[in-house]
Amino acid sequence: MLPEIDLSDPAVLHDPFTVYGRAREQSPVVRLAIPGMSDLLAVTRHAPARAVLADPRFELNERSFLRPPGIPDSCLRYLRTMGEMNGAEHTRQRRVTAPGFSVRQADALRDRVQRIVDGFLADLSDPVDLVTDFAARLPMEVICELMGVDEESRPRWREYGAAISAGYGPAFINAIPEIIESARELISHKKANPADDVLSSLIAGELTDDELITLAWHLILAGQTPGNLISNAIEVLAAHPDRIGPGMVEEVLRFCGPQLLTVPRFAVGDVEVDGVVIPDGAAVTIAIGAASRDPRFFARPDEFDPARGGIGHLSFAHGPHFCLGASLARVQTEIALLSLFREFPGLKVGTGVRAPDGGTWRLSSLPAVIGDR
Repeated sequence: MLPEIDLSDPAVLHDPFTVYGRAREQSPVVRLAIPGMSDLLAVTRHAPARAVLADPRFELNERSFLRPPGIPDSCLRYLRTMGEMNGAEHTRQRRVTAPGFSVRQADALRDRVQRIVDGFLADLSDPVDLVTDFAARLPMEVICELMGVDEESRPRWREYGAAISAGYGPAFINAIPEIIESARELISHKKANPADDVLSSLIAGELTDDELITLAWHLILAGQTPGNLISNAIEVLAAHPDRIGPGMVEEVLRFCGPQLLTVPRFAVGDVEVDGVVIPDGAAVTIAIGAASRDPRFFARPDEFDPARGGIGHLSFAHGPHFCLGASLARVQTEIALLSLFREFPGLKVGTGVRAPDGGTWRLSSLPAVIGDR
């Protein structure tokens, strides 16, 4: 019988890494109990987790993503992102879109990201909440840069980002048709007025209008994650200021990345994973919080050590569905952290408040005193 983790257990919400780590040492596969949902199987060890992420017998599909009730039927076709595609369909869209999210493209945005961060830091005055006043603001601004959203329209797009970041609820549902219509208008504008932005370059490629609108939706949905990563990083680096510098972003991703679980995949046929048979049709996730602290792969896994080199964590997944925006997330996180700690050398970070979510490790608040500049 497989060990079971109840994602509503206060112990999981308070310290998921210890709970997942204990389960990992009991079994390479555990069962996750999720209130109001069907159970999931979770792979806890690094080697089999990495293998599952690259194995086509574990398929991402429409069941991998929740479709909350209330979304207008006219919007549904735009919500099927690359994350639900496999095989040739996924390969084509990935090939066409990947250049817009490459390391080179992310590096080309560094100056613009720096200007955004500098502007945010200039606005800060004591007391501050480094989640709402800083970290959570950055991803949507970067997305607007990518898409070439003009300054006049940005307040509306910021509202979309805030609604999506808040999670499923009335604001989330109401934002979807507005995002789709705004994306349609933006694409039409860019066709007539191409500019130096990723959206304009993608419009000139092979993607259809429907695919471009879906990509805009996907950017807003997935693109909020760096805000959680930056918040987690501020908290851990404030406790280890001597470790600010090279390697810190990769080590934060490994040590306390915001995603504890991957999007579920579904077994196509019975598949054996490290001696455990996953039955046909079973939903399977990777317990990133367990695999990225697996002592079978990482030395001193519970120690925060940027010098370890950043090799092997699974926070951006692995295989064909490796996170498209990984390079961009790395760049904005690095710039945000270096700039914050450089601008405020006397920064004092208080006790953060964690969101009660067994699937993510994220702060809803991080009070701080920035002191003198």
